[in-house]
This record gives sequence, structure tokens and C-alpha cells, in this order.
Amino acid sequence: MADSDPNSVIVKPDPFAALRYKEFRSFLGMRFFFTLAYQMQAVVIGYHIYDLTHDPLKLGLVGLCEAIPAIGIALYGGYIADKSEKRGLLIKIFSGVWLASVLMLIITSKYLHLKEDLIVLIMYGLVFCIGLARGFFGPTTFSLMAKIVPKELYPNSSTWNSSSWQLATIIGPLVGGLVNWLWGITAAYSVIVGLVTISLICIFTFKKHPATYVPTQNIFHSLKEGIQFVFKTKMMVWAMSLDLFSVFFGGAVALLPMFAKDVFHLGSFGLGMMRGAASSGAVITMLAMTRFSPMGKPWRNLLIAVTGFGLSIICYGLSKNFYLTLFFLFLEGSFDSVSVIIRQTIMQLLTPDDMRGRVSAVNSMFIGSSNEIGEFESGLTAKLMNLVPAVVFGGSMTIAIAGITWFKTRSLTKLSLQDINEQTTKAA
Repeated sequence: MADSDPNSVIVKPDPFAALRYKEFRSFLGMRFFFTLAYQMQAVVIGYHIYDLTHDPLKLGLVGLCEAIPAIGIALYGGYIADKSEKRGLLIKIFSGVWLASVLMLIITSKYLHLKEDLIVLIMYGLVFCIGLARGFFGPTTFSLMAKIVPKELYPNSSTWNSSSWQLATIIGPLVGGLVNWLWGITAAYSVIVGLVTISLICIFTFKKHPATYVPTQNIFHSLKEGIQFVFKTKMMVWAMSLDLFSVFFGGAVALLPMFAKDVFHLGSFGLGMMRGAASSGAVITMLAMTRFSPMGKPWRNLLIAVTGFGLSIICYGLSKNFYLTLFFLFLEGSFDSVSVIIRQTIMQLLTPDDMRGRVSAVNSMFIGSSNEIGEFESGLTAKLMNLVPAVVFGGSMTIAIAGITWFKTRSLTKLSLQDINEQTTKAA
């Protein structure tokens, strides 16, 4: 109604709108328990390998072993996601992850008495297998989420999706570090296997979602369509590029085991606290964003968030106090959460339904594996430059990337979410 009407009623947006869909709640359960297991696993593997080798480069190789297959299979994974029924495909993906987790439990068991070098090599191989599964997981979940909530709820569903993911990244490192510290690595991997099992059960509650894309040409032409769409969409390609390079240089989270063990001397539980601090900032910020949306001027806010992310990395790298370090990690997670929400919403709005898998695959090549490649970069720079200079260098480069992106995309900073949506509708 018009503002001049004395009987007009202002209807506030429903912060729980997406949660009112049963299948979306199951989707969140799947993501939450899988992420919980994944984050526990990251802490346990990272601390175990550094404890065995005391080599930051070998620590960084964990991320590279996951990134290489995830990138290599991503485009094919997007093609398969577009032309496949989503529920059945997810069951296959999670079955593979479950098997890899069981093998990790067996390999690291103290009852096998394997040599340390052999354990490290086998763990690299299993991480490689999980990377393959990730190449299919990202495009499939991206396609599925668009089918279980209406388009007008994409911002709200993206916020809840990211919030549940971030909540799991708080609990996961803390639980992983604590269980490993109190009861050992076998107990930690037993919990991980149980959580992956719960995620698999959640998938069985989904409805079947047949493919909306039926390929009429060969696979190479189909993949080419997805790539061409991304690179002709200015906002999408710049968002992907911004995340790729900022996370590549800002992937200092891989060096947290060194801070926990060599700087603060707190062991695996201290590592869990440090990883959980960043996730705590992310969750609190995301919950605030269910009421205070950053989508008024999304591109401007994205650049501000990435700049804050880089500054936080520099500050935590220079900090010599454990609690101050936790505070800066908290801020890092807060800024990162803002950029995640904005990027996810933009991606959902700009992508046509019949291309979601392939576009998500291209996105995965830019964003999904930038964390792992950034971890390798951080491990390599720590090897060459030492710990603190490596972290400060990464944060500085992240700020520089945000500055370059602002210079190249100044016209986008003026657009509102409604402007972006209208442009997308006209293009379609």
C-alpha cells in the first residue's frame, strides 16, 4: 500500500522463511553433519601430519592433494550434476566419502603399527579421493538448493545455508581437537565416520529431483556453454576472480597448526580453538545478516569485506598474544562470512536453471579449491619466508587484490540487489 495510506502495514521480512520448507531443513542437516565431519578431519589430519613430519611444506601438500582432483574433475562433475537426478548422485558421492573416512580410521589405528612415511602417503591418497568427491558434491548441492526453495528466498536460504556451514566449522575443529587430545586419533576418526553416516541418512529423506538439462550435443560442447556463460557475465567472473586470488593469498589457516604447536604451545586443542574462533565470527555475523542484509549495495560491501579479511590476517599474523589472535581470527571469519553470503546470492540469481551444475563447476574451479591451493601457497611461503612474514604477505596481497578489483569494477559498486535481479531477468 502507499505510504500515505494511514492503514498501511509494514510487513517485515521473515528471517525463517527458507526454514519453513521441510526439504531445505534436511538439506541443512546434510550440510551441517558433513561439514562437522570435514572440519574435524581437517584438524586431525593437519595436526597429525605436522606432528609426524614437522614440515610446513608437507602440511601445505594436504590442501594441494585435495585441490588437484577437485579442480581436475570439476567441469565433468558439473556436467554430470546437470544431467543427473540429484538425490541418487548425492548418495553415490557420500558413499565414497564414507568409505574414505573408514579407511582413514583403519590406517591411523595404533594397532596396525604402520611406518610414519607410509601413513603420510596413504593419507595424501585418501585426501585425493575426497577431492574427487568434492568435484561432484559442489555442483550437485548448488543445483539442488535452487530446486527446494523459491527464487525470492535465495538470499534467505543462502544465509541459513552458510550459517549452518559456519556453525559446523566452529564445532568441528573444537570437537576434533578435543577428542584427539583426550582420547586419541582413533576415537576422532570414529566420530567422523559416524557424522558422515548421519549426512548420508539425511540424503535419503530428499525427494527425487530429475535433471532439467537434457544434453543434445556432446559433452565438450555442453561444458563450453557453461564456461562461455560465466566469462560473458562480468559480475560473476569478477566475483570468482576476487575470491580465487584473495583466498589464494589469504589461505593462512593452513599454518594454524604451526601457531598452535610452535608459537603458543597449546597442542591440538589450541588448534581447534583457533579454527573455531574464525567460524564463531562467521556464524554470529551470518545470524545478524538474517535481519540486517548486506545486499543493499552488494558489490561495494563485498569489496569492503575482502579488505577487512586481509587486514585481519595481517593482525593475527603479527599478534603474540593467544587471546588477541583469537579476536583477529574472529574478525577474519566475520568479514569472510559477509563475502560468502553476497557471492552465493549473486551466483544463484545470475545462473539459469539448466546451467547450474556447469556454472557451479566453473565456480568450484575458481572458489571451491582456492582454499586448498591457498593452503599450499601458505605452506610454501612459510618454508621460504618463515611463519609470520608468510602470513603478513598473504594478508597484504589480499588487500591489493581487493583494490585492483575495485578499480576495474567501480560501476558495479552502485548497483542494488534489485538492479542485479532486473538485469538478469532482462537478459533471460
